[in-house]
Amino acid sequence: MVRSLNNILPQWQSDPSLRATLVLGQSAQDAQPKRPAFCAGGDVKSVYENGISSLENEDGQRRRHGWGEVGLETADFFREEYQMNYSVATQSSTRLPQISIWDGIVMGGGVGLSVHGKYRVATQNTLFAKPETAIGLIPDVGGMYWMSRLSSIGPYLALTGHRLHANDLLYSGIATHYIPSEKLPSFYSALQEATKGPYIYDSDEEEEMEENSNDAVEQQKEPAEIKEEDDCVKNVLSEFHETIDTTESHLCINAEAIEAAFSLDHQTTVEDVIQTLQTMDGSKFASFTLEEISNSSPTSLKVTWEGLKRGRELPDIGSVLQMEYRMSQAFMREGSDFYEGIRAKLVDKDGAPKWNPSILEEVTDDMVHSYFQSLGDEHELKLQQTNPPSSKL
Repeated sequence: MVRSLNNILPQWQSDPSLRATLVLGQSAQDAQPKRPAFCAGGDVKSVYENGISSLENEDGQRRRHGWGEVGLETADFFREEYQMNYSVATQSSTRLPQISIWDGIVMGGGVGLSVHGKYRVATQNTLFAKPETAIGLIPDVGGMYWMSRLSSIGPYLALTGHRLHANDLLYSGIATHYIPSEKLPSFYSALQEATKGPYIYDSDEEEEMEENSNDAVEQQKEPAEIKEEDDCVKNVLSEFHETIDTTESHLCINAEAIEAAFSLDHQTTVEDVIQTLQTMDGSKFASFTLEEISNSSPTSLKVTWEGLKRGRELPDIGSVLQMEYRMSQAFMREGSDFYEGIRAKLVDKDGAPKWNPSILEEVTDDMVHSYFQSLGDEHELKLQQTNPPSSKL
């Protein structure tokens, strides 16, 4: 899927006849009930299998996982996935807005495919989470960018992997609209109708394109400047969007506690987060949150927290993805908690990972910083840019 999208996205983005892109999930064949899902669990299992294999190069030497070496799935998968995330994040939000329909599970790589688009539509069936710390990884695919900028809610979701419903997503702004699933077919029809016509050019734009045309290549018509009001999707979404009560959402009810425990401005370490939660005597939220955190890899928790702090200071989504690539590669190295997390969750399915180190106090600062070290110029993530480096979320 990632490779297909990396091939087709540049074609869509350079096609002036397109007015929007609509991204839908796909139901698993054995899922009951069948709901479209944005989820990539099978991909990380494949990466796991590649990472535990003993691969040799042409000289008979064992190839090293975790250093960005081309040809290893442990490197290629993340490199190609992050390029896809970047293409979605930097796609024009006025000329070619992306609409993602979250009518089921939205997790892992599926978040990266959709959350960076301009419009994210939740339904009554939406279940959204970034639970990677529970498999010995980090909430990547741009998570260090948008989560670090989402007040204290982002760090809370990053460390706990807590599952959100539509009212949480609307409350936090992660979703932009709510449409009941039974109205989606009508929405699709209205969207198709609204995007039929081409952009309307004024005389000045037509003259500018003619002056800049290249006789050797047929000129692709695209307005010199497309304004927000040219977005033909916005009115359709407004027509179908329904307001729902967010005051009873998990995030709203526990907003004060989340701010107290998970603010990047107030807390220095993961240990600070835990200590703050432990002082909330009698709080059901604190007890449940401590249990959620206890299921995660101590290394993943600390590396994620450091990634959020660094990601908040980086200027754009591209810089963050390049940082995440370094982090992802460190988790692909032999002995990483990633392999133990996938084994326990997706392979043996015993639900009993043996993290190493097993407690936060044994994860040193030097260990954390090693997840951000350079891979060498040859193996760093180099993103292909077709649009300005911005993000919609």
